[in-house]
Amino acid sequence: MPGEKQAEEAIVESFNESTENEEKEVELEEKGDHSIFSVKSLLWHGGSVYDAWFSCASNQVAQVLLTLPYSFSQMGMLSGIILQIFYGVLGSWTAYLISVLYIEYRSRKEKENVSFKNHVIQWFEVLDGLLGPYWKAIGLAFNCTFLLFGSVIQLIACASNIYYINDKLDKRTWTYIFGACCATTVFIPSFHNYRIWSFLGLAMTTYTAWYLTIASLVHGQAEGVTHQGPTKLVLYFTGATNILYTFGGHAVTVEIMHAMWKPQNFKSIYLLATLYVFTLTIPSATSVYWAFGDQLLDHSNAFSLLPHSAWRDAAVILMLIHQFITFGFACTPLYFVWEKVVGMHDTKSICLRAVCRLPVVIPIWFLAIIFPFFGPINSAVGSLLVSFTVYIIPALAHMFTYKSASARKNAAEKPPFFLPSWTAVYALNTFTVIWVLVIGFGLGGWASMANFIKQVDTFGLFAKCYQCPPSPSSVHH
Repeated sequence: MPGEKQAEEAIVESFNESTENEEKEVELEEKGDHSIFSVKSLLWHGGSVYDAWFSCASNQVAQVLLTLPYSFSQMGMLSGIILQIFYGVLGSWTAYLISVLYIEYRSRKEKENVSFKNHVIQWFEVLDGLLGPYWKAIGLAFNCTFLLFGSVIQLIACASNIYYINDKLDKRTWTYIFGACCATTVFIPSFHNYRIWSFLGLAMTTYTAWYLTIASLVHGQAEGVTHQGPTKLVLYFTGATNILYTFGGHAVTVEIMHAMWKPQNFKSIYLLATLYVFTLTIPSATSVYWAFGDQLLDHSNAFSLLPHSAWRDAAVILMLIHQFITFGFACTPLYFVWEKVVGMHDTKSICLRAVCRLPVVIPIWFLAIIFPFFGPINSAVGSLLVSFTVYIIPALAHMFTYKSASARKNAAEKPPFFLPSWTAVYALNTFTVIWVLVIGFGLGGWASMANFIKQVDTFGLFAKCYQCPPSPSSVHH
């Protein structure tokens, strides 16, 4: 027993020393060039717990902030609030599991003297190192597909939002334009370099959330407003899966952790980020639904019902910038995967890596033009991809990693203080898997795909202007 304890402590000490050494190396590099030291430290080299918190909070609530009132109209206000809290807590738990598995994987690799100086660890590599190639394949397939469609959703959201400022161009044309703009994220090397962007992104989202709240309260309830939801099961579970998607933004947890100087300090960061996100999502969704009620069933973007004003234009512009940032968050792990496939991941030239990354943007651009269904696509992605990527797979992976007594005894991270026994951890993981599989993937998948197919039948693929008001000429005709 004493020998095992000493071995365990040695692993953790080695892990801590390696991360501290990496931090010192970066500091020495910065001090080598005093002319740009302050700029790099302020804007470029982010690796603190605060950077991680801003990254998690900023990435978690982007364009989905505008679709939550739509979800409330589908499922009612009470269910909307309860499920936000439920999925927020559940999502924080599975993010914690991912962080534990990352620390376990890296601790084992540090024991083998593996260096990650020029290599970004990703979720599928953690699964491969702990559980083998089959888990790697499953993790890679779900994670990449989710991040691909997560990037698609950001492009769709950009086109949907800018249309409320300038409707001279249709949404499909705006998608072309913003696809080119978002392609510039290929020049951002890694999550170390999102320090200022994460901070600005969260500030922009905070403004937009409180604009939605205050503007709805000032506007008051629309004439003849009704709040009938929920009226149909298909609508109820579509809304529920959109909320599941809202708090499933931790598909980039491993990359964010790897960008930290001390990744072992990540464990509670996602929960703290979620608590802040609650202060944005619950007041805004509640207020907009209170003001406009069932009108939201045909208006998945909350901006569409609020009156035109300078305040609204400011919110739209800030959300556009934030969606550009979130596009980068979702795409960067895909860039890493592609770099590893073509053998360019160790290249230090930013321009060379940028050229290598461009092919990743093209399918995202194309899919955003095919499926421009702002709102319904969130639910479909939530039920079919998020349910597995950030809920089911992490819970199962944690159980299989620590299924043996020796693995539990030598675990780099022991059960948390609020669940002190492994039995309690297994019970919560089992509940997570069953709930998300039945409610999120099963019922949610049925409902969201039924709604998605309805949008395809109504508007068609490559829809030129999804949910746009009819032009005066077409109305007259």
